Amino acid sequence: MGKNQHVVPVNGQWGIKGEGNSKFTFIFDNQAEAIAKAREISKNQASELFIHRRDGRIRERDSHEKDPFPPKG
Repeated sequence: MGKNQHVVPVNGQWGIKGEGNSKFTFIFDNQAEAIAKAREISKNQASELFIHRRDGRIRERDSHEKDPFPPKG
């Protein structure tokens, strides 16, 4: 499992930061682009995606881990 990815506000833009990293992986002008890229990274790393609001609180989270108990169809 890779690092959890966080989409966070940064100076009027939106950044993607791996959990525990001090630097941003990417910075985008809008949140939608940041979420799309972060979701791609999260899927590739089988990790969690955390999407934050402008105030920094988590508004949504998405798991891309392998669920040992997936729901039946």
